[in-house]
Amino acid sequence: MKKVILLGATSNISKYLIPMLLEQTDSEITLFARRAKQRLTSFESDPRITLVDGDWNNISDLETSIKDQDIVYMATGHFVDANKNIVKAMKDNDVRRLIVAGGLGIYDEVAGKFGKWNSRMMGDYTGIKKAAAVIDNSGLDYTFLRMSWLYNRDGNYNYKTVPQGQPMKGTQVTRQAVAKLVTDIVNDPDLYKSESIGVEEPNTEWDKPSFY
Repeated sequence: MKKVILLGATSNISKYLIPMLLEQTDSEITLFARRAKQRLTSFESDPRITLVDGDWNNISDLETSIKDQDIVYMATGHFVDANKNIVKAMKDNDVRRLIVAGGLGIYDEVAGKFGKWNSRMMGDYTGIKKAAAVIDNSGLDYTFLRMSWLYNRDGNYNYKTVPQGQPMKGTQVTRQAVAKLVTDIVNDPDLYKSESIGVEEPNTEWDKPSFY
């Protein structure tokens, strides 16, 4: 039985990921977030779930919570200091497997008219690129998910992955599909290990997402 910790467990993706992990894995799950015990009360009676009030800007919170975990999931990878703290806590506790939910464009890999639209919408990527570099250079067994533009659609679990170095053309992907991808990795931790992958919905190669 794997032990998985979700850092940022109140995120929009975690809303779908938590029940999926409960249904499709046998993992013991730690839900780490600010005021987790107040905000995630619907899970407090589940014997496989532990709620932890914590702040990933506080290294001592991370050190205590990451100890003895098998897999760490980060709900966002956009913050340099938080990324450094998490990498340090994992190394201090000899925890190797990391999954990071990040955004597209950190390698200027978004192609065509969609790429121009994405750049216009996102603006300056400097901080996000620096944060991603912390993960890239961590030496951990990480999977960095460069997700296309996110939306919700129940029952839509369709995703495809794009290897680093190849252009991203798909404009969107559901949070439900990202949750499915993370669950697939939890079930097979060797999947996409030590890779930064684009995540997009098939057949969405448009000028911009359908919801804009």
